Amino acid sequence: MDPTAKASINRLKLSTFKLNTLLTITKAINANLSTEELLTRYETILREDLNIGKILIFKYEKEWNLILSSGCSKEIIKRINVEDDLLGHDEISFITASPNPTLRVFDNIIPVVNNNVPIAFVLIGDIDEEKEGVSPTIKHLHFIQTLSNIIMVAIENIRLYNDSLKQEAMKKELELASKMQSMLIPDRSVLPNNDKILVSTFYHPHQEVGGDYYDFIQLNKDEFGFCIADVSGKGISAALLMSNFQANLRALFTMEMPLLEIIKKLNERVMASAKGEKFITLFIAKYSYKTRILEYVNAGHNPPLFYNIEKKEMLFLREGCVGMGMLDEIPTLNSGSLKIEQKSKLFCYTDGLVELVDEKGVTFGTKQIEKNLANEKDIDHNISNIVKQQKVLEDNAAIFDDISIIGIEFYS
Repeated sequence: MDPTAKASINRLKLSTFKLNTLLTITKAINANLSTEELLTRYETILREDLNIGKILIFKYEKEWNLILSSGCSKEIIKRINVEDDLLGHDEISFITASPNPTLRVFDNIIPVVNNNVPIAFVLIGDIDEEKEGVSPTIKHLHFIQTLSNIIMVAIENIRLYNDSLKQEAMKKELELASKMQSMLIPDRSVLPNNDKILVSTFYHPHQEVGGDYYDFIQLNKDEFGFCIADVSGKGISAALLMSNFQANLRALFTMEMPLLEIIKKLNERVMASAKGEKFITLFIAKYSYKTRILEYVNAGHNPPLFYNIEKKEMLFLREGCVGMGMLDEIPTLNSGSLKIEQKSKLFCYTDGLVELVDEKGVTFGTKQIEKNLANEKDIDHNISNIVKQQKVLEDNAAIFDDISIIGIEFYS
């Protein structure tokens, strides 16, 4: 056969092989083959069909990892550092004369870029460098580049897809956790609302789950207890500790057990659960309809504001101790009490409400709360005004923590 005709037939066969190979790989990708299966096919094509002797692939996924090694010794692999040796190559490079002797055992570096970011580096080399004729690494270089890009981008897409599935699963778990946590917060319909008091509340977690909590417990027909609490930190760990705290509080908060004893036992249990890594601040109180006495303990929490409407007096309820879980034993433990004989309002809150930072980096503090509370308007109206002014429900960028509020109006 005429040499020219033979060469044309060979070129046609090679072109047909390459097209069929790309078609086969595309079908394999569409068939959702795993990363391992795609790499196996890639290695087979290069080694068996194209006679490429040495292959290394480094791919980025949080850090650079070797995902394929074929025909290379462990010693060679150990001496290659992606950041130092490969990141500077943004296009196909011939490295047979590289100043790095480790890279000289290869012929080419093929960078794979996705969205202008390098996601992989393919190193190829001819195992039989003394053989006559054109090296397969040169002869098939652009086809190998095309194949490498297709395979690496497919593997990256598999990773992104799997990550999105994980994120979706996490999102659903967080939604479920959020629903379960919201069940720990008492519904407004069960809060005290009679001719003696009116209770109004507000709850706004910064994330799907939060570390804020409040509760009301009817101790007997004439007495009820309540608390508002805040776990240090945010997220799932804070929510889990708060759930545990809620169970302990409900078990301990009875008519018979004094507040100071409840605090001691809560501190022991929070220390056992959090092991000193987190703490809980809380304000806990009991109120008697008969005696009209409010007894309370402030355990490192933001002092609630008490406003006597008739006397136009504002008090901050500070008596108490350090937060739960801060110390093995509480050094000083006090309780406070108020006899409420005139129409008054109590405003309890978590620190997310006052630690909002404005554009100048200044926290808002309690001035707005005091201003909104110091009037004859009902507590519901006061809370609504504060929430509106602080833009709590408007994706306020200054908010970076959970916000909870308990407002109680005492009638004369």
